[in-house]
Amino acid sequence: MGNRFQVKDRFADGAQYIDGQLRAGTWGQSHTVIDPATGDEVLTYELAGPADVDAAVAAAKRAFPAWSAATPGERSDALHRLAAVLAEQAEDFAYAESLQCGKPIKLSTEFDVPGTIDNTAFFAGAARHLQGQAAAEYSGDHTSYVRREAIGVVGSIAPWNYPLQMAAWKILPAIAAGNTIVLKPAELTPLTSLMFAQAAKEAGLPDGVVNIVTGAGRDAGEHLVGHPDVVMTSFTGSTAVGKRVAEIATATVKRLHLELGGKAPFLVFDDADPEAAAQGAVAASLINSGQDCTAATRAYVQRPLHDAFVARVAELMAGVRLGDPFAATTDLGPLVSHAHRDRVAGFVDRARGYATVVTGGEIPGGDLAEGAYYRPTLIAGAAQDSEVVQSEIFGPVLVVLPFDTDDEGLALANDTPYGLAASAWTRDLYRANRATRELKAGCVWVNDHIPIISEMPHGGYKASGFGKDMSSYSFEEYTQVKHVMYDNTAVAAKDWHRTIFGDR
Repeated sequence: MGNRFQVKDRFADGAQYIDGQLRAGTWGQSHTVIDPATGDEVLTYELAGPADVDAAVAAAKRAFPAWSAATPGERSDALHRLAAVLAEQAEDFAYAESLQCGKPIKLSTEFDVPGTIDNTAFFAGAARHLQGQAAAEYSGDHTSYVRREAIGVVGSIAPWNYPLQMAAWKILPAIAAGNTIVLKPAELTPLTSLMFAQAAKEAGLPDGVVNIVTGAGRDAGEHLVGHPDVVMTSFTGSTAVGKRVAEIATATVKRLHLELGGKAPFLVFDDADPEAAAQGAVAASLINSGQDCTAATRAYVQRPLHDAFVARVAELMAGVRLGDPFAATTDLGPLVSHAHRDRVAGFVDRARGYATVVTGGEIPGGDLAEGAYYRPTLIAGAAQDSEVVQSEIFGPVLVVLPFDTDDEGLALANDTPYGLAASAWTRDLYRANRATRELKAGCVWVNDHIPIISEMPHGGYKASGFGKDMSSYSFEEYTQVKHVMYDNTAVAAKDWHRTIFGDR
């Protein structure tokens, strides 16, 4: 990395971004961002409380009339400028993302930051292409058309695993459609969300369009979701917290978008390319240290390939390089915190009583002892109803189970409460087509697992939530559809009036 900015200097005025300015939180409690690779302090800041949320929502409400009245072209131009600012500051964004999350710098520079820039460029174009039914005389006597209108102030909550990308996924479709937003990032990882809001101002977006409040969920988050001036909430996080968000949002009849947990199956049929499946499983289970709701967590392998698959995956995992996130040779960084690392280790330790830990399952010592590291872990021999198969671990842990028939494999893959993502590995077109039809997930890959693109939607089935991030489909969450109908007859006494009074 080149000239790394000094985080404490950058956020000396506070970690709340309200009405175009950084300020300190007023809740009376502080929080420290910790570098999970070393345990060192990165930034201590004052948390937001209800008063800060109120100020941010008020700023967003003031900004809404002018921003929603801007033409699609004007909003598009602003987002194109934002994409350019993000590109100019890409190195700083990558540094801050790796510093607060512990993810390898190659992941930040090759995935998180360019993905966010691309997403911004996509929504710059999408702002000019709101879609609806063609205007026509559907009744014969009237002309109907559809308007898509901005809904108002959006209050969103983003998680800690992909702070920059999740901030973008929440902010971009909302403001592209003409809304204003108050985003609450996870208090563990607020840096790049704040930087994104600052970049928006540099790009010329008006003050109040993008606001960031950094506080705890119970204090700032719940107040944001329940705020009477917030008309829509988008939440990404665990299913358990998502249920609480839904309770608060429905009490005030808010529109709601939830992207929740996942337990993605990785279904390997017996005609799959064994090396491609093994390579894919390691990459898809270990990305971001497994802290990815679409990560491969359950590999179901048809019995003829099962043993060789286990052996090859174990071999590949054993070669994954843990280390300093800022070293170019590091493959896997720490988990986001020591507390989360210990939670992941607890799943694996309990699994030793009913399954086999083939490789990994260890907290490394030596130079990595101070960080929240955990070795890539492969588990075999677990039962379908066991904890490691059914619960979201959110760490570098892959469980492998065998299956015999295609029917059995598909049934096992669907046998969890979740349905966010899945993949099928086969060289048979008919098997692939069947899998894409029958796997109950919002995204199904064939012979790959993890890639996402701005043009396509991201969202889940079942306990993984509802609604879509990214793509033009996300505008369904952030726009109000209005039907406008004009009478074309100029007749005072219309034929349908007889159903209320009079005769034909």
